[in-house]
Amino acid sequence: MNKQFAWKFGIIFAIAAASFYSMWPPREKIKLGLDLKGGTSFLLQMDLTKIDVTGRANALRQAVEIIRKRIDKFGVAEPVIQPVGENRILVQMPGLEEQRRNEARQTIERTAYLEFRLVHERNDELVSQSASDAAFRPPVGYQKMMLKETREGRHLERVFYVKAHHELDGKSVVRAYVVPDEIGRPYVAMNFNDEGGKIFGRVTSANVGRQLAIVLDGELYSAPVIQDAITGGRAQITGQFTYPEALQLANVLENPLEAPVQIVEERGVDPSLGRDSIQSGIRAALIGSVAVVVFMAVYYLAAGVVADLALLLNILILVGVLAMFKFTLTLPGIAGIVLTIGMAVDANVLIYERVREELAANKPLRAAIAAGYRRAFIVIFDSNFTTILTAIILIWMGSGPVKGFGVTLTIGLLANLFAAVFVTRLIFEWLVAKGWMKSFKMLHVFRHLPRVNFLGVWKLAFGISWALIIAGMISFVCRGGIDHFVPNTDAGSKFVEKLHKVFPRVGSYVYGIDFSGGDTVTLNFVQREDPDKIRASLERAGFTEAYIQYERGAKDEVLSLKLPEKTADKVVENLQKDFPEARFNKVGFESVGPVVGKELLKQALWAVVVSLVAIMIYVAFRFGEFSYGLGALVSLIHDVLMTIGWFCLTGRTFSMPVVAAILTLIGYSINDTIVVFDRIRENKKLSGGRLNYVDLINSSVNQTLSRTILTAGTVFLCAIALYVFGGRVINDFAFCFTVGVLTGTYSSIYIASPCVLWYHRKEGVRTKAAVKKAEPAKA
Repeated sequence: MNKQFAWKFGIIFAIAAASFYSMWPPREKIKLGLDLKGGTSFLLQMDLTKIDVTGRANALRQAVEIIRKRIDKFGVAEPVIQPVGENRILVQMPGLEEQRRNEARQTIERTAYLEFRLVHERNDELVSQSASDAAFRPPVGYQKMMLKETREGRHLERVFYVKAHHELDGKSVVRAYVVPDEIGRPYVAMNFNDEGGKIFGRVTSANVGRQLAIVLDGELYSAPVIQDAITGGRAQITGQFTYPEALQLANVLENPLEAPVQIVEERGVDPSLGRDSIQSGIRAALIGSVAVVVFMAVYYLAAGVVADLALLLNILILVGVLAMFKFTLTLPGIAGIVLTIGMAVDANVLIYERVREELAANKPLRAAIAAGYRRAFIVIFDSNFTTILTAIILIWMGSGPVKGFGVTLTIGLLANLFAAVFVTRLIFEWLVAKGWMKSFKMLHVFRHLPRVNFLGVWKLAFGISWALIIAGMISFVCRGGIDHFVPNTDAGSKFVEKLHKVFPRVGSYVYGIDFSGGDTVTLNFVQREDPDKIRASLERAGFTEAYIQYERGAKDEVLSLKLPEKTADKVVENLQKDFPEARFNKVGFESVGPVVGKELLKQALWAVVVSLVAIMIYVAFRFGEFSYGLGALVSLIHDVLMTIGWFCLTGRTFSMPVVAAILTLIGYSINDTIVVFDRIRENKKLSGGRLNYVDLINSSVNQTLSRTILTAGTVFLCAIALYVFGGRVINDFAFCFTVGVLTGTYSSIYIASPCVLWYHRKEGVRTKAAVKKAEPAKA
């Protein structure tokens, strides 16, 4: 091997070795998301209305650190606590068991604002006056508070008139812990800092014999009498605590929040369900990979084996980068790897088909390979760039697993540009230089160039397409797709009522809880119960708005319930009570507040719009004509609406991973369109403008038809593998992309190309007139 090849192969080997080292062993180096590892995720929203605008950023940072300290008490390995936007915090707790989820939720949400307030000296007298005098008002500066106690099995309530302002607050607490009293009842002991100890000592010294109210989060916990000055910097809170309650209280007292937080989104996955998802994802990836590898080796023979080597390098780099930079691998991320596999060989298909054309023009092998790579590179760059563009928009505007999908897809496509273009070309040049490769043999889709008049039926095809889209959009409306955008006012309600008189409601609601809000709970079981019996049980218990569905996992069937917000725990308890023999066990949980759902939907729509506009501008700029950008935009809108239509007609519901599929589809479906447009531009230049646009487009589509079939075919193999073997969690995602691949291939011929023809219709008329005028002169 001469020096020219040695250093290049050295670079490839170094990259492969670094990638392998970064990811090995996979169990230790690859960070798994909650959907694969199991655990619980909370999205918290802080109420910052009572905090000055200048102090809100500090309050958010402080809250992140405080919640981190609270989470540490649970012993969770590698928790994720990070700010999201201006007033939200994402908390992810990998491996947290379902049994501890409620405890975690309560610990996180508690503000734990502790106050020590003095009780009025004449409290008993004031209580008597208030009971006898209906016009009684508390003294100025005091407020009425109730102390609830349980004594000898009886629930008691006592009234106290407590100062409105505290003498000391919980910011002075440096340590809180649980201590048993003389008969074993737990109470919370506290240590103050130096300043707090001095204040507490001064207050207790000046008020011996008076009651001191202990108020936590606005609720009165106890009101002990100050027997003597307490100068040791210690205090205690007694009450009717269980040990876990006292432990939780001590935890939050050590880490008090300045502003209250509310959980607006909650997701939980049992580790067993995560393992099920991993098995499904890996199986789909393996089957998709094997299908693509075998196809390339059979169709392109030796060149196909070279493409397969590049594919393996692509996957190695992708996984290595994920491990190296600690990116989190999610289930949609595995789907991104599968799609990367399908799209990775697209570049090789484009190159090989170009090489075939160069060889057909009687060029020598070395020159044909060089020309094939040179001419295909522009198309490969454009098609990969548009897909990367949509993936970046996913990372920018997406959330959670969707963002992970965008990261995986971006890395995979960048690795593909290196592996499929640089590496394969280097291998071919080396094989030719060594004299080991003397021909470039491959099979044929068409032995001879087809001459199909595609544009002869474009109006019929265009009409059928939009008729199907209209049918899908009617289904979208009937399933409440428009309702979500109508303002929640009287006028809005009347509009929705009139709308559904024309389009009656049919089927389930089109939006999943990601967008509509609510709870989704996944249960495993040992005995399958009839869905009608489950529904009857829930209706008897007052849960009438439940969507019940059995879903097939990688190993076992699970029961999925979609419910109104904050009803999941009660529903599960009811089912466990009514069907003890089924042994229902909660293994997955999601809860999304309606506000967050609307925000996610708005985010998703903006992501789609931004992607469409960005691609239109890029295509128009790259091809130097607005007609190409217009054709790309119309075909992409067609693909999106067609996919949404089929999605609605099959009774499926939209979630964030489905939006990820639609955005990826936007990036992918433009690929074939770019291939066709590039050939139209090339043929127009070669003909010197003599061909009319009908002949120009028909000729270009026929010339690129084989590569259109091959590139769509490889991605379709991976999409089908995801759909059949990917498991229930990404089934909707896979269905969306499978439909999208077929639609995108069709639209490049029957939607995008006719749009270019329509735009240049006047130019076509002028060309025909010029040809007719020239005929007599020739005669």
